[in-house]
Amino acid sequence: MNQINYQKELEKIINGLKTDKSAAEGGQAPSLFLHSCCAPCSSYVLEYLCSFFRITVFYFNPNISLSEEYRKRVAEQKRLIAAYNQEGKGYPISVVEGDYEPQRFFQMAKGLEDCPEGGERCFRCFDLRLRETAKRGAEGGFTYFTTTLTISPLKNAGKLNEIGQALAEEYGISWLPSDFKKKEGYKRSIELSAQYGLYRQDYCGCVYSRR
Repeated sequence: MNQINYQKELEKIINGLKTDKSAAEGGQAPSLFLHSCCAPCSSYVLEYLCSFFRITVFYFNPNISLSEEYRKRVAEQKRLIAAYNQEGKGYPISVVEGDYEPQRFFQMAKGLEDCPEGGERCFRCFDLRLRETAKRGAEGGFTYFTTTLTISPLKNAGKLNEIGQALAEEYGISWLPSDFKKKEGYKRSIELSAQYGLYRQDYCGCVYSRR
C-alpha cells in the first residue's frame, strides 16, 4: 500500500487555486478554519497559506492543563496574528478562541493516563480538537478546515490526516491535507519564532506530556 504524500496533496490544491486566481482576477479566495495548537507551530503555516486562503485561526486546546499556561499560549497566538496583519502578509487573518474546557480532555483521557506519548491517548486528543474544528467550520460555512499539528516532527501526520478526512465526511466540510513539517516547514517555524520572539513551550500542554 502506497503511503500518501500529504504535502504533495496540499500543493495540488494550492496550484489549482493559483490557476483559478489567474483565470478569474478579483475572485474570492476560499476560506480556511485553521485549528492552531500554538503560535510557534502556526507561524509558518500562516505565512505559507495566507496568500491562498482567507484564514480564521481557531484556538481550541483543552489539553493544556494549567490555565496560566493556556493564557500565555493564547496571548502569543493573538500577538503573532496581529503582527502578521500589520505587516500585510497575504489576506487578513482572523482568530476565534474556543472555550477552555480541560475537563473535556480529562474525560477523554480516562483510562489512558499511562499510554505512551504518541499513542492512543494522543490520537483521541487529535480527534477531540479536530472534531470541534470541523463542527465549528461547517457551521460557519468555511470551505476547508485543517490543523497546524502536522508541523511537529513528534506528531503523526498520517493519523491526523486520517482523522481529519473522516471528520470532513461526517460534518460535510472539506479537509485540507497537510504535512507542514515538509519542505523545511518546521525549520522555518523555528526561524519565525525567533524573529517574533515567540514563547516556545517544551511540551504539548497536557499533564502527561509534561510528566
